[in-house]
Amino acid sequence: MRPWQVLESVKTRDGVLELRRRGERDFLMTIAGRVLMTSQHHRSEDVLADVACAELAKRGRPRVLLGGFGMGYTLRAALDQLPQRAVVTVVDLNQKVVDWNRGPLGPLARFPIADARVKVVVADVTRVIADAPGGSYDAILFDLYEGPHGAANRDWHPLYGGEALRRTRAALGPDGVFAVWSEEVDPPFEERLKRCGFTVKRHKSGKGGRIHVVYLAHQPVVEVGPSRLGRIRGRGPAASLRLSREHEGRRGLQSRT
Repeated sequence: MRPWQVLESVKTRDGVLELRRRGERDFLMTIAGRVLMTSQHHRSEDVLADVACAELAKRGRPRVLLGGFGMGYTLRAALDQLPQRAVVTVVDLNQKVVDWNRGPLGPLARFPIADARVKVVVADVTRVIADAPGGSYDAILFDLYEGPHGAANRDWHPLYGGEALRRTRAALGPDGVFAVWSEEVDPPFEERLKRCGFTVKRHKSGKGGRIHVVYLAHQPVVEVGPSRLGRIRGRGPAASLRLSREHEGRRGLQSRT
């Protein structure tokens, strides 16, 4: 078996980030010696985009935020599902990852970065979400190298903690979708999602090998009837009224930004 060749490395706050290649289409990305992803195994990334974007295909101009560029597979799978008028903002912490997707990694997923629907932002995705006006996105996808597994399972976590999830929900529009790649099942994360008002489904990425998990969380739709009492799908009248008031409050806040 041919050895790995280091194409480029860069120092980050989490350690040295490296891109390695073996042959023409066999790539490996590592950080601090830990394998982040390989070009040979991207089934869970495809599932993440498929389940999140399938229902957006019928929307006229869906707005999607993707946290994490990786090797471009999640972006490609999303673009293949989305209509031509979609807008996809991809956020990555590291400019080098963006450069690699414009260069040696580009052919793997047919250069999704070159698609006219794509906007690239080099930033912290938590800051992008916090700065977004309410209802900015129809879907938010997290394809980050660290999911909501046990080691990060704290309520104050900047991505997966309770306050972070509330900010994410505020950035979603009605019937918005929040999809998260995870190394494994994480029941406390599921409970935090539910406490923040999401409905939650769990998807496995297939059979055989290590099975990663995709969480699909929905922002409930507020439907205002003639009586002006909001109703939430699957909720009772009391919860419906409470959430309707929260919705009106968010609209007021948004109008002042």
